[in-house]
Amino acid sequence: MLLSNITHSVTGGLSLSVDFDNPLDYLVFIFQLLFATTAVLVAGPVVVTILATRSLRLQNRFIFMLNTSICDTLVGFSVYYLGLFDVQEGYPSRHGTYNVLPSLLGVNIMTFLFAQFDRYFAVCHPFIYTRFITRRVVISANVYCWFHVYVQSISANFLPLSKAIQLYVFSIVSLQVIVLTKVIMTIKLYVVARFQVERDPPSAEKDNQKESLRIIIFVVISFLVLWCPSFVNIVLRLIIGRGVVFRNEATNLFAIMARFNAVCTPSVYIWGSPALREAMMRTVWGRVCPRCKRR
Repeated sequence: MLLSNITHSVTGGLSLSVDFDNPLDYLVFIFQLLFATTAVLVAGPVVVTILATRSLRLQNRFIFMLNTSICDTLVGFSVYYLGLFDVQEGYPSRHGTYNVLPSLLGVNIMTFLFAQFDRYFAVCHPFIYTRFITRRVVISANVYCWFHVYVQSISANFLPLSKAIQLYVFSIVSLQVIVLTKVIMTIKLYVVARFQVERDPPSAEKDNQKESLRIIIFVVISFLVLWCPSFVNIVLRLIIGRGVVFRNEATNLFAIMARFNAVCTPSVYIWGSPALREAMMRTVWGRVCPRCKRR
């Protein structure tokens, strides 16, 4: 309780996320601290590696990885605030960020959707893909994800509360359409990877296609599994007025699961892409730990 009182006086009203009255409070606080650090240390090197490696930047699929990894790194930094202090996002808000930090997950959702369409056209319609889906188009799609999500989020802050809630409900409905589309595209990509790519003769291109499809399928499935409980809880609270209410973001189990994608997604990238692993060992960890580079 002493630590909580000190923080309250120093921050001018913003207290820590827990009171430290029982051992569980200490576990929650330590978990949030470790989780934020892990997310930054896993996703951050992916960002640095792709930016520092020209051969990766020239491939469209790594541009999508870069965009989501930037989001995941920022999510990790955001947990230092959302997880360590007494913050409640949404309506009503308490010491919130006007949905600026939670909107990072929205950017990831849209990026994954564009990445799925990118992989589908790259494998199933290579002629159309090479002709129309240029690097500039891919970068523009990633920039649009940020623009769309944050224009909507910022606009809500300047609307009357009733209109802001209507916009919030509209965004939830839009997310339902996006989630349904993602599920359909995941099934479609699995069918493509399982039957179409397997029939192609062995080649480096075939290996790249299998790798990219495997990564996007694993990433989208893990993202939906971790994010859907929070989404369902929000929908239930909006539609029938019932759902699980948590004390703050630090104790919100569903929000923690959704933010855990910041660790899971870059981990899948590292696991599924040998080129990314090698480049990361050379550009990041090889410089931090020279012994690792020699192994």
